[in-house]
Amino acid sequence: MAAAKAAQNAAIPIDDAVALILRDETGGDIKRFYAERGYRPLWVRSGRVGEAAQSLLGWLDSARLDGLKPSSYDPDDLRAALAAAKGGDAGALARAELALSKSFARYVRDQRRPRDVGMIWADKTLKAKRPDTGSVLRAAAFPKDFAAYVKNMGWMSEHYVRLRRLTGHARDRGAPEEALDRLALNLDRARILPGPWTHHIVVDASSGQLTYYGGGKREGSMRVVVGAAETQTPMLAGTIQWVILNPYWNVPDYLAQRSIAPKVLAGRSLQSLHMEALSDWGPNPRKLSSSEIDWQAVAAGRQLLRLRELPGSHNSMGKVKFLFPNQEGIYLHDTPDRALLQKDDRHFSNGCIRLEKASELGRWLFQKPLRAKGKAPEQAVPLPVGVPVYLTYFTAVAVDGGVAFRKDVYGRDG
Repeated sequence: MAAAKAAQNAAIPIDDAVALILRDETGGDIKRFYAERGYRPLWVRSGRVGEAAQSLLGWLDSARLDGLKPSSYDPDDLRAALAAAKGGDAGALARAELALSKSFARYVRDQRRPRDVGMIWADKTLKAKRPDTGSVLRAAAFPKDFAAYVKNMGWMSEHYVRLRRLTGHARDRGAPEEALDRLALNLDRARILPGPWTHHIVVDASSGQLTYYGGGKREGSMRVVVGAAETQTPMLAGTIQWVILNPYWNVPDYLAQRSIAPKVLAGRSLQSLHMEALSDWGPNPRKLSSSEIDWQAVAAGRQLLRLRELPGSHNSMGKVKFLFPNQEGIYLHDTPDRALLQKDDRHFSNGCIRLEKASELGRWLFQKPLRAKGKAPEQAVPLPVGVPVYLTYFTAVAVDGGVAFRKDVYGRDG
């Protein structure tokens, strides 16, 4: 208490005033954060509270849009602290500084607290969890423009910010409860995504759109073809670790039965289909001649057969596929079939994601053009650092006069 009083009355630098107030506190993330930065303020600039404080108050006043209570973050007390600091007194500025950081950290921690939305965490290290106070403040201190970070809600995904704004419009226009419930579900799906300062990829299986982020902004986007209603692209988070150039395409059993076997029985050769049959699924299988295969049994589903499509311009994987370990067998890949990418509804795949601009994504991942060395198949190239990819599902969209929802192709909004 004596230290706080001294900070109030003495004309001392703001750093020292913050240090004096925190000296009376025992431990805690706030104290450690400021000690690590030499007690330099985050919110106070040139002897006054910066514009980031007003941005924060705006977010706190509208915290109901996040499913939170504004009163939990003391906006009235913050306003009183800001008013007291207008005179430039170091102690008052220090108290306003610390009050802002505490309310900000509490708000961000609650806002980022994950809900269960059915996400499969293929990479367990990505599993969303409520951040601690120190992590929230260190992340906020990293961008050069702190005011812009707070104004733009830079700790949240741009998808979350967009959906939060839509929720506000929907409430202002008296949207029915069902629409608000769907918006809340969409918000919870976005809540578990990282903000744009994290290097990552997002695939929205509702819109058929992929976006990638880094350095605090969206760095690119493209159309994608995603799973059909019968073969859905799951909600899944993993880490891209490998790229395969000149890939084979391993034909799923059901396609071998329903598509390939009937073509062979009708007179087509495996060579004309750019395919080969293999003896097993091991690392060193033997190539089979067509005469060794009971195609009637394959077509009837009595015999399983390993088939793969050879690399080349005809290959269903195109020139490259991007792998992230998961038990669902999902990956991103190039495609020679460009027509489907031009459709408004792009739900046609067997669950994997077909890319409009695979080479562009490869260049972004490696920070250089990605080229195969010759025509050898299955050239594996590891990423220097794994990149998270989040497959999600956002159905809410803005329209003139309010909010609408895309067709719920996968039936996940019910």
